[in-house]
Amino acid sequence: MEITSAVSAVLGAFGLSGAAGLNAWLPLLAVGIADRFGWIDLGSSYGWLSSTPALIAIGLVFLLDLIGDKIPALDSVLHSIGTLIAPASGAILFTAETSLSSNMPPAVAAVLGAITAGSVHVGRSVARPFVTGTTAGVGNPVVSSAEDGTSLALTVLALAVPIVAFIVVLILLIVLGWIAFRAARWMRKRRERKESGLRQDR
Repeated sequence: MEITSAVSAVLGAFGLSGAAGLNAWLPLLAVGIADRFGWIDLGSSYGWLSSTPALIAIGLVFLLDLIGDKIPALDSVLHSIGTLIAPASGAILFTAETSLSSNMPPAVAAVLGAITAGSVHVGRSVARPFVTGTTAGVGNPVVSSAEDGTSLALTVLALAVPIVAFIVVLILLIVLGWIAFRAARWMRKRRERKESGLRQDR
């Protein structure tokens, strides 16, 4: 039973970290609320996530990020900030999820969480300019809402069905990697066309 609990905790931690890569604040807020109502137990080390000041602060930043990420140009600024925030959130969530049910060293858990969240965040950050460029910014709110919805679904799955959350994160990384590759090719060709046009004008 202890081994099963440890494996579930690790799989769930990957799910929470993946969710943090899509929205750094949503899983932190959800986990804090879940601990506050006794649905999960974060233990004394991470109980601060469910404290009133932490929930208010995280909730406010979550709302600001939720709105700002729907606005072209501003979303790029938030993504740049998220390059630091998402891995930090992933590290906290991974260590919090595994602290009571797993013997995994906190440093290892933090690194795994940071890498998972960071990888997902980089994928969405590379893909977003492609969406902005091909839709003139109109598609940004749609994509952002899809990211928020996926983050919420991943958070719920990580807490309820960890193995499914882990599988979803793997699929998400593959899809984002493919989109990022296509987006990089699109931006490179666009840059080459622009440079070619400038040379012709000369």
